[in-house]
Formats: sequence, structure tokens, C-alpha cells
Amino acid sequence: MPEYLLGIDVGTTATKTVVIDTLGNIMAEASRPVTLSSPRATWAEENPEQWWANTCTLIPEVLERAGVPAAQLLAVGASGMVPALILVDEEGHPVRPSIQQNDARAVKEIDEQRSRTSAEDILARTGSTITQQSIGPKLMWLRKHEPATFNRARRILGSYDYLAYKLTGVYSIERNWALESGLYDLHTQDWDDGLLEMAGISRDWFGSIHWPSDVVGNVTEEAGRSCGLMAGTPVVAGCADHIASAFSAGLRDQGDLLVKLGGAGDILFCLDKAEVDPRLFLDYHAIPGKFLINGCMASSGSLIQWFRNQFAPGREYRELDEEAAHVPAGADGLVLLPYFLGEKTPVNDPQARGTLIGLTLSHTRAHIYRAVLEGIAYGFRHHLAVLAEHGYAPSRARVTNGGSHSLLWRQVTADVLGIRLEQIAHHPGSSLGSAFVAGMGVGAFKGWNEIENYLQTAAVTDPDMENHARYDHLFNIYLDTYQALKGLYPRLNE
Repeated sequence: MPEYLLGIDVGTTATKTVVIDTLGNIMAEASRPVTLSSPRATWAEENPEQWWANTCTLIPEVLERAGVPAAQLLAVGASGMVPALILVDEEGHPVRPSIQQNDARAVKEIDEQRSRTSAEDILARTGSTITQQSIGPKLMWLRKHEPATFNRARRILGSYDYLAYKLTGVYSIERNWALESGLYDLHTQDWDDGLLEMAGISRDWFGSIHWPSDVVGNVTEEAGRSCGLMAGTPVVAGCADHIASAFSAGLRDQGDLLVKLGGAGDILFCLDKAEVDPRLFLDYHAIPGKFLINGCMASSGSLIQWFRNQFAPGREYRELDEEAAHVPAGADGLVLLPYFLGEKTPVNDPQARGTLIGLTLSHTRAHIYRAVLEGIAYGFRHHLAVLAEHGYAPSRARVTNGGSHSLLWRQVTADVLGIRLEQIAHHPGSSLGSAFVAGMGVGAFKGWNEIENYLQTAAVTDPDMENHARYDHLFNIYLDTYQALKGLYPRLNE
């Protein structure tokens, strides 16, 4: 009898599901949109109950498409945005919308935590610096600005931890959420009591910490009735979305690079050892013993979506690509800083703002759209510059997510980075990775290398080195622009 696995991904713009068999076949996929709310500048929130409602709708749909009875599922795994912050009450109900990883409201609290700690010590202990992504400052903000809500909270969950809880009734925290929270000691592999105290919480706010493929529980009768799964189906702890996506794109060896052209911009580099840099994040790989040093830009595809909605409503992205393809590399002297939600890595500046310089009356919408694509690519290149300082260079690079289907965006990215990009065909991304990890958790696979059975290269994009030389010059202007303006951004935000 065939054996199958279910993967769920809680993404910024959509909830996705996939069913795979254990022989390398992707049986079916399904997705439903998610609403990202930004009620104030720099805020980013979502409704966890919408994630669960989507999951309950999608599971029967994807099982029907795959022709797979729920009884034939070996296990379920979820992935999601990290470290999203979900607070739940005594009954496990969210007390407010989630605070997303790219939310930048806690500016003063970040400064407060930095003033009360040593940056070098925090980096050494937690593997990352205090940034807009850190959970501690967000908890401090909630305690200060929403005390009634904060006092109702009893537990903290991440996005995919929340789904695991809804499926099993068990509170758990996956290890990469813990690491990226900034509340976890990389060396002791345990919560840091001093940082917890500063955030105003204690250890009992968290469930037990697990590796991605650990089985944390089984689908309950209630959850099974709600979402169409068989009660008793094993559920694993799951993965951070970027980890699951990187693994499912084939990042297994040191030097493997992944560029994710999604709602946010992720870039990941595989290492055989931990490497700490204050400008980047460090994560455990899904493969034991390996690490991923990586960065996340707060806005990428979301910036492109914003541009279309504001300046080309009703137009297809394909049409915008066609217009911008006729604009020369460098957009005739335009340079854009894509810091529309502040910026995470590598500048770690929640007060940074989107900036466009070089405008003249000769520039058109197509010029600005191309500058948007180029500005995002400069952000990725900034990460490679940081890696180069440590002596690392990509040996193989792959590109995934929705933006990888745009020939222009792929070409601009390859030209700016100066490297060949392999596009993965029909790649479900994080949901595939989470399904495979679930399979590893129940012994469905012999080894991690079997992920290659699910991968196929759709296209290879080689860089135009003449364009790359032009971008070398403009990238330096990009860096200099931020340095020149970073002192002005706080004044704009007063």
C-alpha cells in the first residue's frame, strides 16, 4: 500500500498544503490566502485563527486532489514564519493577533534591551544580535502598551508551533524558533533566565523544546473532526519556513546557497559549523550537525505587490516585467533602498525607510519598477558581501518561491549577484520540506539525501557580466546611500 505524508506551511501571504508519497512524487498542492495587517506604520500582524481555518479547509481539499485517504497518511509536519509571536490564554485561544517577524514597532524596547546588556555577550550567547525580529523587545512592548492583553497570556507559540498545538493539544516549541527568539542560549541549548526575566516571562510560558523531526503528539479526535485527519496521526515539531524551504531546495553541503524571492527576501548559506555574525542569523539545519547562516529582508515580494497596487492597479506582474525589460540595467541612474518595513539583515535597522534616489522627469513607471527589482537584489548582494568577509563564497546557488517564475526578476538577481541561479521546478517550498521532515520523524526515509528525489531544475539563469559590472558601481552607491541617510530616518519617525 502506498505511504503518504502531509506538509503544511503558514506563509506571510498564504497557507499552503502538500501531499507527497515516499517515492519522490508530489501528489497534490493547495493554498488559501492570508491577510497581513499593518494597522500602523512598521506594524505587521496576522490572525492565527485564520491559519487554522485555512488548514481545516485545505487538508480535505488536498487529500481529495491527491486521491489519498486520511488513513494512509504516515505523519504531518508544519512550517511557518519565524519567530512570529503568538500569545494564547489559559484555554489556548490567541489573546491578540500575531506579531510577525518583520514587525518593527518595538524600537524603544530594542534600545532599552541593548542598553541593559552587552552586545558582544548577547551575540556570543544567543548567536544573534538584538533586532526588530527579537522576541524580548516585543514582549516588553506588549507589557507596556497592552498590559491587559499581556496579563491574559499564559503561553507563547510560534506560527507552526500553534498549528502543532491545534492538531495535538500539546504545547511545544521547535528549536529554531527558540534560537531565533533571542531568548535561548546557543551553547547550553536552553532558555536564558536573565533574558526571560527582562522580557517579563518565565520558562512555563513555553512548551518543551524539540528538534524538527521529533514527534510531539498525535492528532486529537477534535482536531481530526475539524480538519479531516485521522485521530492518532503523528505530528512532528516542524520547521522554520526558511529552513524547510532551504532543505527542500537541496541545500545540504557547505557552499550551497538559496535565494528566496518571496513576500520577504530570504538568503541562506549552508555551513558545516556554526558561524556567528551580528549582521546575520544563525539557524540549525534540518540535517543534524549542519547549520544555515542566513538573512531576511523585511520586504521583497511584498514591496513589488505594494508597487503594483499603488501605481499599476489591475495590471499583471508579467506586464510590468515586459515594460521594465526595455529599461537598461541600472534603471538610468535610479537606486532604491527596499527598507519599506524597516530592515532586518544585514543592517538591522527598524527605523530605516524605503528610499529612491536619482529621479528625473525622464523616468517612467517602468524605470521605477526595475529599480524596485534591482534594489531587492542589492539587498541580497549585501548579504553575500558579509559572507565574503568570513571567506565564504557560493559554490552552487538555487532560487525558489513565487518571484523565481519571473524571468526578469531572476535575471536582475543573477546579474547583481554575479552568479548562476538554478530555478527549482514545481517547488512547493516549505510545505515539501515539512512533509519530508515528518517522514524522517516516523522512519519513512533512509536518509536526508532522498529529498533530491523530489527536485528538478526548471531553468538556469547565467549572469550578464557587463550588467554585473554596472551593478558593481550602483551597489556601492546603494551602500553609501544608507550610510548617508541612516541618521535622518529616526527624525522622520519622530
